Amino acid sequence: MADSVRVENVAYAYDGVQAVDHISFNVGAGEVMGFLGPNGAGKTTTVKMLTGLLPVEEGEVDILGMDISKQKKDVQARIGVCFEEKNLYEEMSAVENLKFFASLFGVNNIDADDLLKRVGLPVDRKDRVSNYSKGMKQRLMIARTLVNTPAVMFLDEPTDGLDPVSARTIREVIIQEKARGAAVFLTTHDMMEADVLSDRVAFINEGKIVALDTPDNLKHEHGKRVLKVRYHREGVLAEEEIDLDREDSAVKTERILENYDVMDMHTEEATLEDIFIQLTGRRLE
Repeated sequence: MADSVRVENVAYAYDGVQAVDHISFNVGAGEVMGFLGPNGAGKTTTVKMLTGLLPVEEGEVDILGMDISKQKKDVQARIGVCFEEKNLYEEMSAVENLKFFASLFGVNNIDADDLLKRVGLPVDRKDRVSNYSKGMKQRLMIARTLVNTPAVMFLDEPTDGLDPVSARTIREVIIQEKARGAAVFLTTHDMMEADVLSDRVAFINEGKIVALDTPDNLKHEHGKRVLKVRYHREGVLAEEEIDLDREDSAVKTERILENYDVMDMHTEEATLEDIFIQLTGRRLE
């Protein structure tokens, strides 16, 4: 899998304070990379450098084989960007917004109706975007990101403010774009979303990447699997947690099953949130 994004030893400081501290990673074509961290960890600064909105002070950023510091316009013509801040033209309709942004990329034959359908927006509304709800504007932002059929997508909290059905629609769009071969760089606070969508995740904290691997590998390496059992013991409902990675887990489980009236039992594994807290001592929110 060829690398669509390559970041080598990149750093950026604000007034002497290191916001991004010499980080390195890559994102392959057809891969979703989850980039996770609390507010102030360096996520936004990283994305701005990758998209040419901030200069790369140290290190190298290569997008689709191009140096962002030297070929910014060429890079920006090939990428799609959806930031959390909405920067739509609110006096225009949704279709007018899409056609206008497409024209900036030199794309004159977009199917605006199809883009709106993909993100679950009505195609027959002619009113101004200023009348749209926050969630509708967010979906229009995603549609706008697709107008130039980007080879790399940078998505910042793409399902923020969406109801469950709309959020599922946007996740399906991300999966479709991945299948098309686009590289997707995804920042999100939603750990379940990151777990489901990401091929790999990077944890960033205080400007440094503290872990980078597949969700399964991170949970296997840093987490633990447990069996939770509820049963009646001497007329009282008891609950026991059995570590499945211990050698005596089978013996403990068998003892409970043989001696008590078991109400229910289920397995549980560490979440990405659990792993992040373990590695950094911080929550994502």
